[in-house]
Amino acid sequence: MVTQCQPVEHGERAERPREDHYVHLHGASWADYLRLIAIRGDRSSPRVTYLEGTLEIMTPSRQHESIKSTLGRLLEVWCLHRAIEFSACGSWTIEAESAERGVEPDECYVFGAAREPERPDLAIEVIWTSGGLDKLEVYRKLRVREVWFWRAGRVQPYALRDERYEAVEQSELLPGLDLAELASFVGRPTTSEAVRGYRAAIRGR
Repeated sequence: MVTQCQPVEHGERAERPREDHYVHLHGASWADYLRLIAIRGDRSSPRVTYLEGTLEIMTPSRQHESIKSTLGRLLEVWCLHRAIEFSACGSWTIEAESAERGVEPDECYVFGAAREPERPDLAIEVIWTSGGLDKLEVYRKLRVREVWFWRAGRVQPYALRDERYEAVEQSELLPGLDLAELASFVGRPTTSEAVRGYRAAIRGR
C-alpha cells in the first residue's frame, strides 16, 4: 500500500510541494531485502530501508532531492575552506545482516585520508514527508558515528554514544561548523546561488 503522507512545513514556502511516497512491507526477510536491492540496481531511486522484518520503499520528491544535494554541496564548500579531506559517498547502501538493518542515506561522507571503511562517518537524512521508519534506530546498530536530520529548515545532528544516539548542539565530527548558518542557505532559489552565498559568508569572516 502506498502511504499518502503530509509534507513537513518548510519555513515560509508558499507552494504545496510534491510529497515523498512510502510503501511498507511487513514480514519481509533479509533475502527479500537483497532481492529488492538487486532489482532496483544502480538507480538512486527508490531508496530502500530494512529494519527487523520491515521493508520501506521510498520515492523521494524533487524538493527532497534538491534539499539533500544543496546540503551536501554546502558541506563540501565548508570542508574545502577548512582544508578538511572528505569523500562524498552519496546514497551508499549500508547494511548488516546480523543487525537486520540496511539503509541508503540521502548523502553520506567519509572524512580524512582515502580509505575503504565499512560505513560512512556521517549520514545526512532529509525529513520532508512524515511516515518513514525510525532512521536513528536503523543507523544505531550500523554504527554510523554521526547522523544529521534536516527538517523544516534546521539541521539537527545526532552523535553515537555507545548503543544510542544523542542530540547534540553542533557536529562533533566537524567542530566549528555553524549548522544554523549552513542551513540558512538551503532555501536559496538555486543551488549555485546557495553555494556562492555560503562561500562568500565563510570567506568574509
